[in-house]
Amino acid sequence: MAHRIIPVLLLGLLLVLHTQLWFGRGSVSTVAGMRQELATLEHANREAQLRNEQLSNEVRDLQDGLDMVEEHARQNLGMVKPREIFVQIAQRRP
Repeated sequence: MAHRIIPVLLLGLLLVLHTQLWFGRGSVSTVAGMRQELATLEHANREAQLRNEQLSNEVRDLQDGLDMVEEHARQNLGMVKPREIFVQIAQRRP
């Protein structure tokens, strides 16, 4: 009788383990779905990072462009900011 109980217990344990593997909380299909979702989110994250870098570069270019326009206006047109005094010193060359 004891010889028959051990194989039945082992078979039952195997059945429980397979049930958990295929239908449980960490089942194969659940893990595969999570991996697919992770890949999708990583792809969306990479695209968002690229877009953020592009926007950051555009902002930097606009700031540099405004600085260049201001520099040109100050040097070549003699423009000044509010409450600023413009003094031009001319040097004679020998």
